[in-house]
Amino acid sequence: MIDIKLIREDPGRYKEAARLKKFPVDIDALLDIDARLSQARRELQEVKTAQNLAGKEIARLDGEQKQAAIAKMAALKVKGKQAAAVVEELEPKFAELVLLVSQPPAPQVPVGADETENVELRREGEPPKFDFPPTDHIRLGEALDIIDVARGVKLAGSRNFVLKGAGAQMHQAILRLAVDRMIAKGYELLTVPVLVNEDVMEGTGYFPLGRDQAYLCERDSQALVGTAEVPLTAYHCGEILDEAELPKKYIAMSTCFRREAGAAGKDTYGLYRVHYFDKVEQVVLCRNDDETSLSLHEEILCNAEDVLKALGLAYRVVNVCTGDLGQGQVQKFDIETWMPSRESYGETHSASRFDEFQARRLDIRYRDSEGQVRFVHTLNNTVIASPRILIPLLEIYQNADGSITVPRALRPYMGGLEKITGAVQ
Repeated sequence: MIDIKLIREDPGRYKEAARLKKFPVDIDALLDIDARLSQARRELQEVKTAQNLAGKEIARLDGEQKQAAIAKMAALKVKGKQAAAVVEELEPKFAELVLLVSQPPAPQVPVGADETENVELRREGEPPKFDFPPTDHIRLGEALDIIDVARGVKLAGSRNFVLKGAGAQMHQAILRLAVDRMIAKGYELLTVPVLVNEDVMEGTGYFPLGRDQAYLCERDSQALVGTAEVPLTAYHCGEILDEAELPKKYIAMSTCFRREAGAAGKDTYGLYRVHYFDKVEQVVLCRNDDETSLSLHEEILCNAEDVLKALGLAYRVVNVCTGDLGQGQVQKFDIETWMPSRESYGETHSASRFDEFQARRLDIRYRDSEGQVRFVHTLNNTVIASPRILIPLLEIYQNADGSITVPRALRPYMGGLEKITGAVQ
């Protein structure tokens, strides 16, 4: 959420942010409601002050003066009801509109319409070259009896799957590798709810604009999260931390749920875009300082890159353009990993910084060394997400005989298994 004072001071900046990010909002209507709401609140406060004074006067008066004071009190009551009615009418309208205002992108963000205009920053590793005709991850997985899409669809509909034997083992190994590496770097592991209250989704910026992407439990006013970013970021909602505690560095491994509304016909084959997956997520809360945020943004990006390097995967890093940024993101770097069957890089990670956008909505603050209370900055990034990462792992490590070589980094988590040649029980 954006501080209304900032919108009042420079409405053009937020109109431009809406245009660049393609999240339309009527800034002029918001400012009109804000002005009328502020006036009504002032009138209400003035009435309350006058009523207090009039009440004290009535106790000291008698006769005609007392009757005049009582009449004045009655008039104030009417005026107060009118002001209160205006406040009651405008507050929900203001709250609805202000939640739609986008965070302006950082100066480092390239201007562009969509993901095709993201700017590549660098490439790491070389895409593999095969001396045999390679196949895709689904054909490999089905032949080895480690992926079963058909029964996943039978159980839960399209975009579902079942991992079996060594496929399930590799999936778990990837997650455990990521957790262990992040703990070694000083991040604290949390186990968090994946079914959360709707105000937590709103606080992290996933509602109201992303509501159609979430699985809802309307009876309980709750939703399944699409990422552990939601409960991790909201963990300290409504709290005032000490500056000495910052930065807070957390990770969580969780199942994530996404409806993929509007994605019909897009990436429907295989494990790229599915309705549930497991992910290790990293979240940082830090001081309200641009230099600190920029440094931590690089840190969480490097954390994810380190895991990909350990797995021996080729990838590239892109600076996401304005038209591909989320509502609250100041800047985002995507990591795209090489996927042979797609003959291209596919997104596997998104490293985002939000400045105080989420913290203001969640009311997460800290007291600095001078005693001033400020909103924290928040950042997050994927450490690893599976089964999407299985696409490059299975396809890059395939052999001519149809087997899969297990990357060295995963072998300790798979009982020393070096090669997948069939289902492992």
